[in-house]
Amino acid sequence: MTSPSDSAKAPLPSMATNWVDRFAPAPTRPWLKLARAHNPGGFWLLMWPCWWSTALAADGFPDLRLLVLFLVGAVVMRSAGCVINDIMDREFDASVERTKSRPLASGEISLLGAFILLALLLGLGLVVLVQLDPAAILIGAASLGLVALYPFMKRLTYWPQLFLGLAFNWGALVGWAAVKGELSLAPLLLYAGCICWTIGYDTIYAHQDKDDDIKIGVKSTALKFGDKTKPIVALFYVLFLVGLAAAARKVGLAWPFYLVAAGAGGHFVWQVTTVKLDTPASCFKRFVSNGQVGLLVFLAIVMGKIAG
Repeated sequence: MTSPSDSAKAPLPSMATNWVDRFAPAPTRPWLKLARAHNPGGFWLLMWPCWWSTALAADGFPDLRLLVLFLVGAVVMRSAGCVINDIMDREFDASVERTKSRPLASGEISLLGAFILLALLLGLGLVVLVQLDPAAILIGAASLGLVALYPFMKRLTYWPQLFLGLAFNWGALVGWAAVKGELSLAPLLLYAGCICWTIGYDTIYAHQDKDDDIKIGVKSTALKFGDKTKPIVALFYVLFLVGLAAAARKVGLAWPFYLVAAGAGGHFVWQVTTVKLDTPASCFKRFVSNGQVGLLVFLAIVMGKIAG
């Protein structure tokens, strides 16, 4: 959550180029931005673990109905999470260059309005959740505690990215349960790997804000790792691939999985070796590119299932 130093103020992608500012009616723009509709990268990062576990649990190609439900659920719950985060961080956000224009921090939307939007989003999330298997409903509902806890972690620990990983990848458990009606070792291995993936990409993301974080007393793994960020992020990416491969082996995926998943490994090499941690635009680009990792892994799992 901090602004870059004066020597590294390469701009982030202009918010004036996003679809909300270009096409949405003016009265709806603050609400859409509060829900982060103008920055959809986070939707995909929440969705992919759901899709991966659904594909791992499927016999052949995954159930299209479940994929659609998890897509809608990811959009709704990521938006709800952003509203919760902005409610908790509205005073911090007002002091940070990158976030001071957010609707709550800038005063475009009142606190009451934000709570009303949050209630609507959580209601929509419940509608999606109850379409799933009863076991998946119970597991999905259990994630709400982590979602509510996460915004406080940056005040208490240098590891808020760990708690984000715990909350953001819960779908790795829900997707499996939606297919199988229970949990087993494979989704737990996938979940553990996904947590490492989130720590990696969100540490890169947090480097955008490290200077302001120091000023206002907010903690992150970007500050914790400092100059050692690249090798440590690389280690977490390796741990993600290990967890993913272990889950794949547990369900008996065929060789195409490993061939395509190697592409994700190559993508991680590109991220770590090319990111400029003092340049916000570089950090943001590598963060967003993890959506491509998600697609590669999903294709790898599906191909491994079909060929098996």
